[in-house]
Amino acid sequence: MSTVIEPQSGHELALALAAANSQGKAVIPRGGGTKAEWGNAVARQDVVLSTARMNRVVEHAWADMTATVEAGCTVGHFQAKLAEHGQRLACDPLWPEQATIGGILATNDSGPLRLRFGALRDLIIGITVVLPDGTLAMSGGKVVKNVAGYDLPKLMTGALGTLGVITQAVFRLHPLPRVSRTLTISPPGIAEAQRILLAIQDTQLAHSALQVRLESGTLPEVDILFEGTEAGIAAQEQTLRQIAEAHPGDPAMWPAREQLWPPPAGQAIAKITLLPSRIAQAVADIERASVGPWCAVIQATGVGWMRMEGDWRGLRAAVEVNEGSLVMLTPAPIDSWGVVGDSLAVMRALKHQFDPKNTLNPGRFAGGI
Repeated sequence: MSTVIEPQSGHELALALAAANSQGKAVIPRGGGTKAEWGNAVARQDVVLSTARMNRVVEHAWADMTATVEAGCTVGHFQAKLAEHGQRLACDPLWPEQATIGGILATNDSGPLRLRFGALRDLIIGITVVLPDGTLAMSGGKVVKNVAGYDLPKLMTGALGTLGVITQAVFRLHPLPRVSRTLTISPPGIAEAQRILLAIQDTQLAHSALQVRLESGTLPEVDILFEGTEAGIAAQEQTLRQIAEAHPGDPAMWPAREQLWPPPAGQAIAKITLLPSRIAQAVADIERASVGPWCAVIQATGVGWMRMEGDWRGLRAAVEVNEGSLVMLTPAPIDSWGVVGDSLAVMRALKHQFDPKNTLNPGRFAGGI
């Protein structure tokens, strides 16, 4: 049975992690627990290090459009505090009311807004991390144009808590939009949906997000999100209608990927990454691999999430042939990551440098790191 520790500060967390490291115990960092299954199953689990009590918004420098927040703060609470000054963290991760800042950074869960504002690696400008030996490491700063030191924020984003435990992060912020409007296009098939996505991306439209929703046995739906002023959005709607007939969409469509969870018995969920020009091919591959109903949400960036039951190994091979990747997000009959390639040696070296005793989330990352 694992021991659960809930420190109140970065200093307390460092003491607890250093003690566990010296005793050879495996430590599992945990925020809201919404993505605890992502990655491979951990090889050992002796201590759960929770950031639940480290949940403060430390500083909101609204004039500089930056904010410092503790890792255990939920995304929803953080956004509510920023909204008091008309600002936001321009990302839309899964389950914001439960997911924590540390958790979305560890999993690099950015959401559809990355099309316009970039991924979390583009929004984070500073970080404080506790290394397994108890060292408190800081990198970056509180200003947007910061180039000093090693880029630890980008390294820790997406590392699944295998290199260090995030205690604080500093983000660049964006203004809240005055008006938001979702429009939906209903093309007759996936080939036309892909053509529309590429055509929209080839225009001067200033859309914030663009996605296609897919489900076996139904026609695709393309959603586009505009943010700005009424006049600006009206002008963009007119341009959009020259590409395809659009009708008012449901704003609730933007957390559409949340609807993939929890998967029914026998089904699993994966994240796929592919060239936007290969979306139609990927759908054909999914239809061949699936043995029953399936559904997917794919962004115009080529990042998507899908759920099915069937030949996952064959689907991964087909996606990789088309220069894509497939990572399992729920337990499945195949390895979560698949073949990593030449980068594995570099990742192993980094893991050994930061965590020589393999204390943090052992085995969770690619290649069993």
